Amino acid sequence: MLLTIIRFLFVLTIAGVAMSYAELYQSSLGGVAFPLFVIAIGIACCVIALDIFIPQKSLLAISGLFFGLVVGMVVAFGVGLVLDLLIDAYQPSWISPPLVSTTKVLIGVVSCYLAISFILQTKDDVRFVIPYVEFAKQRKGVHPLILDTSVIIDGRIADVLAAWTTDAPVIVPRFVLHELQAIADSSDKLKRNRGRRGLDIVNKLQANEKLELQFLDTPPDREEAYEAVDHRLVSLAHKMDGRIVTNDYNLNKVARIRGVDVLNINDLTNSLRPVFLPGEAMQVRIIRPGESPGQGVGYLDDGTMVVVEAGRERIGDTVPVVVTSVLQTSAGRMVFGRLEGPPNSDYRRRPNNSGPT
Repeated sequence: MLLTIIRFLFVLTIAGVAMSYAELYQSSLGGVAFPLFVIAIGIACCVIALDIFIPQKSLLAISGLFFGLVVGMVVAFGVGLVLDLLIDAYQPSWISPPLVSTTKVLIGVVSCYLAISFILQTKDDVRFVIPYVEFAKQRKGVHPLILDTSVIIDGRIADVLAAWTTDAPVIVPRFVLHELQAIADSSDKLKRNRGRRGLDIVNKLQANEKLELQFLDTPPDREEAYEAVDHRLVSLAHKMDGRIVTNDYNLNKVARIRGVDVLNINDLTNSLRPVFLPGEAMQVRIIRPGESPGQGVGYLDDGTMVVVEAGRERIGDTVPVVVTSVLQTSAGRMVFGRLEGPPNSDYRRRPNNSGPT
């Protein structure tokens, strides 16, 4: 709303300047006051349209443009002084003042263009010109959450963000969407299903009204255009001072090396699982035999695997288990336990084939 008011005031100001100019020079302008007013309104509308149709503004590009203009004008001023000295020294008869003025204007335009083009193309190397001065970006407020392809395909992020109300914007880069689309169009059935699941998760996130979901479309630099998606994701998070949300182990390590905060969904899931202490009792349904002789394996409601000693013969039964130890691995948490108390009355013991002693 405020931007609309500013644009309206801008148009009125341009129109007022045009009308003031027409009133001051009414005698010399004749009947061109109204066309001058229309031209001023048209110029103001063109400026506003140019501002609207360029949504991606870059402060770095504006600063490079300004610095390039300053350098170009300084170079043009110096060349102009040298040109005046040469003309005063030799005083050629074929050089006229309009030719000198036109030459200076051309030198200024060429110098400004070359300086702006050079600075915009080498903006990443400016810090080498002033090696002891480096500006660190201080971000105020929340850090955006940048989603990785793997965490979108995993799907748990939709439930996490639905249950956890966050003020931080959630960003899905365009190159991540392109990778999801490429996976969904794969000839491999498994990859195709994973890609379609990822696109469904994006639609689910978009339907969450409490979530500020943004699709960021930033053109990559020349160096980033040929990099993998993970490296582009880390570079984007480094520029935006954001946090990467992923469950990729390698991406997690690379991001932390480059100083980017990472939110790992697997670590979050493991931290939310209940903590079991040795001696604690629980109820577990044995569903399959374990790897070692006599072991039975069951699962809790959150997916935690429980290995029960002497539980192979209780497959299909829900038995009381006493925790003996807990092992935390990269795949998750494993709980080891033993059967608690005497077996149930309906438990059929293994027949004793040994003879009497």
